[in-house]
Order: sequence, then C-alpha cells, then structure tokens
Amino acid sequence: MPLASYPRKKGEKLAPLSERLARLGLNKDWDYVLHLPIRYEDETSLTPIGRLEPGQTQQCEGSVVRSERIRRPSGEQLQAIVADGSGTVTVRLLHFYPSQCKQLAVGQKVRLYGPVREGFLGLEMLHPKIRNALNGLSLPTTLTPVYPAGEGITQTWLRKRISRALLDVEIKDLIPLEILKELKLPPLAEALRYIHHPPVGASLSALDERTDPAWLRLKFDELVAQQIALRHSRALKALYRAPQIAPNQHPVTDKLFEELPFSLTRAQARVFEEIRKDLGKIVPMNRLVQGDVGSGKTVIAALAATLCIDAGFQAALMAPTEILAEQHFEKIAQWLTPLGIKIVWLAGKQKTKERNDSLQSIRSGEAQLIVGTHALIQESVQFSNLGLAIVDEQHRFGVQQRLALRQTKDNRLPHLLMLSATPIPRTLAMSYLADLDVSVIDELPAGRQPITTKLVSLNRKHEVMSVINQQVAQGRQVYWVCPLIEESEKIDLTAATQTYEEITTQLPNLRVGLVHGALPAEDKQKIMQSFKEGKLDVLVATTVIEVGVDVPNATLMVIEHAERFGLAQLHQLRGRVGRGAQKSFCVLLYGELSDTGRERLKVIRESNDGFEIARRDLEIRGPGEFLGAKQSGVPLLRFADLEHDSSLLESARDFATQWLKDDPENANRHAKRWFSGYENYLEA
Repeated sequence: MPLASYPRKKGEKLAPLSERLARLGLNKDWDYVLHLPIRYEDETSLTPIGRLEPGQTQQCEGSVVRSERIRRPSGEQLQAIVADGSGTVTVRLLHFYPSQCKQLAVGQKVRLYGPVREGFLGLEMLHPKIRNALNGLSLPTTLTPVYPAGEGITQTWLRKRISRALLDVEIKDLIPLEILKELKLPPLAEALRYIHHPPVGASLSALDERTDPAWLRLKFDELVAQQIALRHSRALKALYRAPQIAPNQHPVTDKLFEELPFSLTRAQARVFEEIRKDLGKIVPMNRLVQGDVGSGKTVIAALAATLCIDAGFQAALMAPTEILAEQHFEKIAQWLTPLGIKIVWLAGKQKTKERNDSLQSIRSGEAQLIVGTHALIQESVQFSNLGLAIVDEQHRFGVQQRLALRQTKDNRLPHLLMLSATPIPRTLAMSYLADLDVSVIDELPAGRQPITTKLVSLNRKHEVMSVINQQVAQGRQVYWVCPLIEESEKIDLTAATQTYEEITTQLPNLRVGLVHGALPAEDKQKIMQSFKEGKLDVLVATTVIEVGVDVPNATLMVIEHAERFGLAQLHQLRGRVGRGAQKSFCVLLYGELSDTGRERLKVIRESNDGFEIARRDLEIRGPGEFLGAKQSGVPLLRFADLEHDSSLLESARDFATQWLKDDPENANRHAKRWFSGYENYLEA
C-alpha cells in the first residue's frame, strides 16, 4: 500500500508539506534531480480492448456502458463495464471516492492503465489508473516515472516538481571527459534525463540498473563522492595528535607474552605488529580488527593495552553489554592482575561507593586499564591520561558514543582500536571503511573443531531433548537460545521461560538455568557463573549470550525459531560452542520459513566461514543494515550495489585518489554535491 493511502486518525492533520518532503530527503533542487524513479509505466500506446492480454499491464480507451455500486460482505464495490467497439473490459474498485463514481458514470470516455486479468465476467482491471479521455488527448512521448512518495504527496505533483528541477539546475559535469570516455559513461545531464524520462521504445529491461550506462554513470559519481568524503574524514583526523606509545622497555607486555597459556597464531602476531607500529606514531590510530568468532581478538586488545600501560598511559575497553564487558574484565584480569596491573570495572548498575572509588581511581591515573559499558562515556568519567580507547563490537555503537570515549585533551586524541566479530566483506571495507585501517585475524587457534550444523523442524523438538540427555551424560553442557522473554500475541514464538519449564519437566534429572535481559544484573551474572563453573547442565537464554561467553565444555547449541535471527547473529551464537577440543554441534530449530528465512538457514548450514557468511549477509540485508549505518552516521549508498558494482567501486576508488591530487577543488565540489555535510561522516 503506498504511504499516501494510509488512513490518519480522526482529526489528525497532515504535517506541513516541507516536513513531509524533508522526510524523503527533498530540500533543494538537487535533491529532486537525484530522486530517481523506482519503476516506470508505459503509457505511450493504446491497445484495443479486444486485444488486451491477461497477465500484461496495458493501456486502453473506451466508453462506460454500465456502472453500478455492488454490496458485498466485505463492503461496497464500484463496478463498471468499458467498451470500445472491439470488446469490453470490467473495471472493479474495491474502495472508491465519489469523484470516481462520476468518472465512471455511463457515457463517460475513459483511459485505463493497469494489469489485466481473467475475471468472472471476462477480462477485468482491478484498481487501474483512470483518466478522462478527452478528444485529442495526446499520449505521452516518454515512459512515465513512478517515484518514492510520502503521505499526501502525489505522483503528479512529484513529476512536475522534478521536471522543473531538471530545467532549473545546471547539471555540470565535474568529472573529466577522458575518464568518462575510458569507462564508456554518458554526460551527467544526459544520464539523469534519460533515467527520469526514458524515450518511447526504450525497453523497460534496458533500464536494468546493473548494466545501463545512465545508471552506471550515477553509481560511479556516487562512489567517487563517497571515497572523497571518507578520505576527507581521514585527513581531518590526521590534524589531531596522539600520544606516542613506543616504550623502550615493555616489561608488562613481555611478561604477558611469557605467561599466556598459549602461543599467538601467525595471524594474531601479524595484527599485533600492525597495532604496535600504529601506536608508535603521533597520528591517532584508527584501526579495525576483524576476526571470526573465537579467533582471539581479546588477547590482542590486552596486549595493545599493556603496551600503552608500559608507556605510562591509561587504556579503556568499552563493550556494548554488561555481560560482554564483564567477560572481558574477568578474562583480562586473569592475565594482568598477577602482573600488578590495576584494572577498574565501570558499569551503570554499580553501587555508589564502588562507582565513586572507580571514578577517583580513573581520575588520579591509579587505574591503568578501565573496562566497562556505556558508563565509560558519561560526563563524570575523567581520564588522567588516556592513550588507547578500545571499542568491542564497534558496529553496536553510534558515532557520538565512539567520539565520547575519545575525549580530546589539549588537542590530543587517544588511539582507537575497534574490534568486530562480524567479518566485513572486501567491497564493504573498500566502500565504507576507506578512512580506517583494517586488520584481519583470518586464522583460528589450534585445536578448534569445526561445528556441525543441523536444521530440524520444530515438530521434532522432542528428539532434540534426547540429544541433550546424551550430551550431558557424556559430561558436556548445552545452550538453548530463544528469541523472546515472554509470549507475544503478535509473534508466535516459544518464550524462554516456557522452554525452561518444558526442559525441566521433560528432563528432571538435569540442572537447568534461565537467563534473559529482564533479569537483574546480579542474578544474571550468578547464573552465567554457575554455567561456566559446570554447576548447570543446560542454560536456556535469550540472545544475551550472543557474544563473549566462553565455556569450553559446552558442545551443543540449540537455537529455537532460528528463522527469526539474522545471519550474523546465528553465526555469533553458534560460535559459543566448539571452544574446547571436543566435537560440537549447532541445532537450528525452525518454524514456518519465508524465502529469506530459508536462504539464511541454508547459508548457515553450509558454511562455517565467517567471511562467506558476511558476504551472503550483505547480499540479503544490504550495507546499511549490515553495518548498522543508519545509527552510526556512515554515508549510505543510494544507487550503487556493492555486490554487483565491485569493479565500478575499484575504478571510483582509484580515480578519487588521483582526482584529489590533481584537482582537489573540483573533487571536493563533487563530494559536497552528493553528500552535503559529509565532513561529519565517520569522525569516529
């Protein structure tokens, strides 16, 4: 249903037109020029009614020979028969206005456009576009564009306003002609006019966005603008200075290497070396470390923190949830507390005295490493000399939150290390992370077993219960993940509490715990700790255990209503098992599957490779949702498709680099045309 046809509450007034247009991003002429059609209608020809074909969208003209309002159990309908001498077609309107009754009165000559189908009385058109067919009314000479619209904004109004903008705006080509010739791209004005008004005879399929030169021209311009904006962001960051962390002696880091109960993988060693070099520079580090679930990002963060501490600076690690933050705190404390490092915990639900002690310790510089949640970025937190800010699962935080952790002091900015267990496909990194340095841990620690993934219908849930019994009998532990805390009338999902009761009833010999977001933090931690210590056999949980929970003895993960989860979430959850030397399994229990749900489960069953899963996730979800870009401030692409336009992206990246060197004035004008206010993008 188009947005304009949603009913408003009685007495509710439409927002002013300027507000409704602003919601569509339409503020100035250039915005209208770039407001492109979502599809086209071919109203350039008439088909005699007798030659209309079911299944086709066609246009015909004729006189109304019968018109009546018919009462049905579902409501009143308007039905009219239109004839032109070659045949008749029935027009049916399931909801209508008085003006349409006049339009379809007997004797009126009308022009109809819409899909034709077989009806009870022969051919019919359901809710076609209806115009009064006045004598001599000429047919359009171009395909008719259909634009994204908003409440109370009609296609007729949009078409007129966009046509006016196309005449008023000087569409000047800023990209050099030789580049356009090399890439076989048309001039910008020609491309835009063609997309808004394709000529008669242009095949609708010829406007395929993946191959049509006019669309490719717009995509190229957009990608070039994005690359320039991101490089500009990097240049702005380079104006700041960071503490130079290159201690001549690094006893804490050396001792940590000695005390670790494992050796770093080659990939971990390579990534740590990249971080070490960055920390030694006076330009603030802006590095993203991405690695699959269980690849060992936490130890890299700990080593980066110890280098910082060895140089006399503080380090801070911020995680998106209290459970994950506490996991980091406990694991890093095991490594660093024996080395004499003062680690402080800071979270929202601390007792007042404990919190005040932590704040004083941070302010005085006594706290060398601070671990916590969003509590780290509140005004009351004043670091003494923060040298390194570490942000885990960085895509969960918005720009303002990441900026807040990097408090500037005397124009000095701490180094920033971001961690992500969601591997980012190469095209996405090239496009959205051009201002970051990206390190990849592409190797799992030795001894990690691949996880076997099974798809099982919810109808066979009882069989899964017997598998749980077998695993526990072998001394193993089990996760059972549910998507909701309590039953919802809107979504028919089994709640965690209900599942907990089912398992305790059917398997009374097992020790079962329940953890979800609504539990008090203290209770949550106690249950998690009991599971880690092996005092519970089964942990029923919501997605609070998605990241960070590390229980090597857990070998079975059951995810109920798996079709309701995203690919990245499923991969993260699955990564909670397989952390020991034993063979591990993930059972995905599914209910009714949509096409997208079926596709997601197929991907997760067939692959354990986080990068392949991320690539497919990008295909299914699109870059904005994948990155959390709507929350993070990343400039979203409107026209380019990273999956299919990767070669165009490479050309855009290379050209943008050269253009900034050769003609920075026009390069920046081009970026401002596409991303006004782009200076603020990716400042974090």
